[in-house]
Amino acid sequence: MDRLHSYWRMPYIKLPQGKKGGNPFLEIPKAKDPKSVHLIWKGKLTYIVMNKFPYNCGHLLVIPLREVADISDLTAEERVEFFDAIIKAKDILKRAINPDAFNVGFNLGAKAGAGIPQHLHCHVVPRWDGDTNFMPVISDTRVLPEAMDSLWERLVQFV
Repeated sequence: MDRLHSYWRMPYIKLPQGKKGGNPFLEIPKAKDPKSVHLIWKGKLTYIVMNKFPYNCGHLLVIPLREVADISDLTAEERVEFFDAIIKAKDILKRAINPDAFNVGFNLGAKAGAGIPQHLHCHVVPRWDGDTNFMPVISDTRVLPEAMDSLWERLVQFV
């Protein structure tokens, strides 16, 4: 029987329980090398980054620089840049990898599935006809056709 391995998840699994509850969203925009954290774009109040644990190839996160838990916690200025950045993320993906469609959404709160519930973020997930195959259904495994660093190189060309 052939096996698929997701070695990239082991560093996360090995983290002490308390470290999993931290907030990497505050550290990502401080990185000196954008590629090291897959930072796509950074504005005055918001940034776009590739999801470290993607649902699909090209899965991006749009995140306010300031830690806020809910959309209603954003200032008017933050809301404008945040929602403009969601459109920017979608447009970058469309030009770079030309998906057929998108899922765009929020998980507001831990019970809704937010992995970092104290810091609002929006998922922008590119979709293609037939991309939901048997793997996620039977083995909770996602097959990504391109390495994150390689895809990062392609995406930043369209910022």
